[in-house]
Amino acid sequence: MKYTKSKSTKRFSFGIDRNTQSHKAGANTVTIGTRGVKNQPYTVSSSQITMTVKEAKSLQNFLNANLIDETIS
Repeated sequence: MKYTKSKSTKRFSFGIDRNTQSHKAGANTVTIGTRGVKNQPYTVSSSQITMTVKEAKSLQNFLNANLIDETIS
């Protein structure tokens, strides 16, 4: 089954493409892209990173473990 979803914010665009029936390399990917913001002094050119869903889950676990709302002692 094919699944595609995307979300954009002012500075970033996120996307996921999954195909549960495909066994082909690169069939399940997550992309994070930068979006240029006009009239901003520190705007970088557009770039994109693509990773596998497995790598994205590893990134998610890292962020969940380290982006906590507690005060660091």
